[in-house]
Amino acid sequence: MKLLTKYFGEIDFEKEDVLSFPKGLFAFEEEKGFLLLPFSGSSGTLLCLQSVATPQLAFVCIDPFSFNGGYAPALQPEELKALGAADSQDLRYYVLCVVKSPVSSSTVNLKCPIVIHDGNRVGMQVILEDGGYGMRHLLSEFGEGGGENADSAQA
Repeated sequence: MKLLTKYFGEIDFEKEDVLSFPKGLFAFEEEKGFLLLPFSGSSGTLLCLQSVATPQLAFVCIDPFSFNGGYAPALQPEELKALGAADSQDLRYYVLCVVKSPVSSSTVNLKCPIVIHDGNRVGMQVILEDGGYGMRHLLSEFGEGGGENADSAQA
């Protein structure tokens, strides 16, 4: 199948590549299917969550563990059940990034990660109740290689 994307132009993808978001994303509840596409040169830590229904709808995501070694998201039992997972450790997590200029003023949302279960290709966005995470952490808070105590910083 072909898809015109926001950042990559036209791409080919398979139906099995689509991640299903039964509840959509916050403020985009009607968007149910996404592709997770890595940006070139990012070693898979900087990705694009691209809608398959709306070509211009795409979100920049980052693997939070690549810059914050102390990040420890814990899902509620009902969230684990909705994803079909037994444990939070069985899932992949990504945080949305608002890219600004200069890049050091870009922010990440650690409180509302995107969570994906690879086994069944189901994803959802959650609001973490624990951990003291904020919605606008400056990327510059973490420095090179991440900060272990950065999870308590509020932006």
